[in-house]
Amino acid sequence: MKFSGRAFVFGDDVDTDAIIPARYLNTTDPAELAEHCMEDADPDFASTVRPGDVIVAGKNFGCGSSREHAPVAIKAAGVGCVVAASFARIFYRNAFNTGLVLVESADAAGGVAPGETIEVDLEAGRISNLSRDRIFSFEPVPPFMLELVNDGGLMPYLMKKRSLA
Repeated sequence: MKFSGRAFVFGDDVDTDAIIPARYLNTTDPAELAEHCMEDADPDFASTVRPGDVIVAGKNFGCGSSREHAPVAIKAAGVGCVVAASFARIFYRNAFNTGLVLVESADAAGGVAPGETIEVDLEAGRISNLSRDRIFSFEPVPPFMLELVNDGGLMPYLMKKRSLA
């Protein structure tokens, strides 16, 4: 599985309230959440992000309160995956449970500028900054996690497994 797109770069400690402000938690509609994704951090994000684009961030991305709205908003906005130096653990679990791919790479987090074109190859464990001809490596996403994402998240994965039983 590969993702290729422009980089939207954010710093350290991007909390779930920056990803989807609390004032929008009264909806669970992914399309509505996507309209407000990252709006307090980058007001133009929702209107400029395109399918396959990648969020690149520093340490502790997704910290703060545990809300599945945050990864749902990112995924619904069309983001292919999020690359960060590190993730808050509960955000990490919520993201994969909702079918959003996360990749940890401190080198890539510091080696990509806004708007640069990057390609993330999950099986190879490689992030290519095509704008600067640089390559960063990461621990490949485990096959089970890829299957979870390919199925659309935890619930679709479990429903598929149940129907196979």
